[in-house]
Amino acid sequence: MKNNDNNQLTAIDLFCGCGGLSYGFVSAGYKVLLGVDNDEAALNTFEKSHPDSKILKGDLSKKETIQKMKEITNVSTVDLIIGGPPCQGFSLTGNRMIDDERNKLYLGMLEAVKEFEPNAFVLENVVGLVGLFKGKVKDQIIADFTEVGYNVQWKILNAADYGVPQVRKRVFFIGIKEGLGEFEFPESIKNEGNYVTCGEAIGDLPSLEHVFGEEVSTYPIPPQNEYQSFMRERAEKLYNHVATNHTEQVKHVISLVPEGGNHKDLPPGVGEHRKFNEAWTRYHSQKPSRTIDTGHRNHFHYKYNRVPTVRENARLQSFPDDFVFYGTRTQQNRQVGNAVPPLLGYHLGMKLFKYIGGKYVKV
Repeated sequence: MKNNDNNQLTAIDLFCGCGGLSYGFVSAGYKVLLGVDNDEAALNTFEKSHPDSKILKGDLSKKETIQKMKEITNVSTVDLIIGGPPCQGFSLTGNRMIDDERNKLYLGMLEAVKEFEPNAFVLENVVGLVGLFKGKVKDQIIADFTEVGYNVQWKILNAADYGVPQVRKRVFFIGIKEGLGEFEFPESIKNEGNYVTCGEAIGDLPSLEHVFGEEVSTYPIPPQNEYQSFMRERAEKLYNHVATNHTEQVKHVISLVPEGGNHKDLPPGVGEHRKFNEAWTRYHSQKPSRTIDTGHRNHFHYKYNRVPTVRENARLQSFPDDFVFYGTRTQQNRQVGNAVPPLLGYHLGMKLFKYIGGKYVKV
């Protein structure tokens, strides 16, 4: 194994965004050497939330980026490469053209795997990839990584099954170097009967009913459950908790949507300009949230007539409260929505120890 002195396995995170997947692996005891992305605001967040990691702003479709990665890390090999190539080309709502260049961004990850020869890799993407073009994209990904010496398994995982208060389904491809075994995905720790709910996740945060555009940094009450205690464990104050000041008309429309409802529950003629599937969706306090997206206009708090704050959505993604997001609020929302939930990353990281060595190191 290629562990360092304290037995931490090393990893590189490609298309890292703000670092949700990295954060999960760091929590499991890995040392993430480098995060690579082309989004400057997301990299700023990554750098500040991963003080032991370096960053590189680069285009992973270019060979010179791989060489820069080697120069920055000063290593020729790592234990693990993780990443989630941008998924717009694979999206059910996107272009879906098979020659979309974004469908080939995983090739940047393939080149990095060939160059660094890790013992394993983790590739995450949207569920729509699995059936896209009758499975051709999925099959090509598996074939390409198999050809360079990896035993590849794939599975659609629901983040809620791993303690994340959000129904978020994504496909994961995990490749183990030939000779090290065949990866078995971690078993669920939750089921539909005991998922962490929205109320359990964010019920302790300030309501912000009469505070708009101003960050509220104090907690009004102590944590009320295990999940809230976990989120607040290392936080001395709140960050990124800023309410949007909606127009009276928008607040009125939101007020007409029942808990757990959406645009279908609105009276005829109300909210007609937004009637797609996720429009005017109010969270339910007794259920996990719907999938957090990169915007902030479609989902609403289960109790208050406003969109969730960046911090509320971060909680629903399992980011702890001491993980601070930087950039404009639009950039912050994009970072949260694009991220792999850290708690899901943690469980994958823990399971991978069985195949690539190492052990949990408390950090």
